[in-house]
Amino acid sequence: MGETRPLAQRWALAVEYDGSGFAGFQRQPTPGPATVQGALEAALSQVGAAPIQCAVAGRTDAGVHATGQVIHFDAPQPRPASAWVRGGNSLAGAGITVHWAHPVPDHFHARFSAQWRRYRYWLSDAQPARALLRDRVTFVPGPLDADAMHEAAQVLLGERDFSSFRASGCQARHGRRFMRRLRVQRAGALVSVEVEANAFVLHMVRNIVGALIEVGRGRGDGAWLDALRAAEDRRLAPPTAPPQGLYLEAVGYDETFGLPPFPASLPFWAEAFC
Repeated sequence: MGETRPLAQRWALAVEYDGSGFAGFQRQPTPGPATVQGALEAALSQVGAAPIQCAVAGRTDAGVHATGQVIHFDAPQPRPASAWVRGGNSLAGAGITVHWAHPVPDHFHARFSAQWRRYRYWLSDAQPARALLRDRVTFVPGPLDADAMHEAAQVLLGERDFSSFRASGCQARHGRRFMRRLRVQRAGALVSVEVEANAFVLHMVRNIVGALIEVGRGRGDGAWLDALRAAEDRRLAPPTAPPQGLYLEAVGYDETFGLPPFPASLPFWAEAFC
């Protein structure tokens, strides 16, 4: 009998990226535009000295950022955690940071093992728009009433059908999701919309934010938002908010996987404008 090869070690990585330089996370056919997945897989393949493909917790669109994305892959060669972190950071290129690498069991899956995902959307009603926040927040004519936005948003908590906030190209079987948290807060010239759910349908956060912007301008309230959701008709909802203000902030897993904490969620630039 031949010698049995040991099973490859599965690794989970926490990844941060500036989405403004990429055509989304998902790998595109070659030749094609730069993607986060393509850059990460190329870097990790060099570290592992063999082709590596990764799975991701949430496939973000072009222009969308992440401070706490999670991927997993099976290592073709034994490497310490530090090799994946250092190699990923030196080889993936500008705009991508690997914060940690952690060994996980074979049944761990970045997407299917996730129990919840948290996004944060940054708005600014500052006039004039701040040049240094370009591609990092979405500018809207203001002022926005953040308190009214927060109060109205609470009607979306719990298990709901979010078909009114679901893009037409969504391939999910249904629009029902469980909304764990929806919090709107003002921080100086910025308004933060924090959204946490077990999972999301296509463009769900951006479509919810588009509706909340209308509330912030005084064009709707909680009753209007609840009726919009109950209609389960995307055609009745306001336009989708742009991708630039959206960040995948964290992904939650069972504590038995022992994953390290995510980095601070508040971007460095937000502190300067709060």
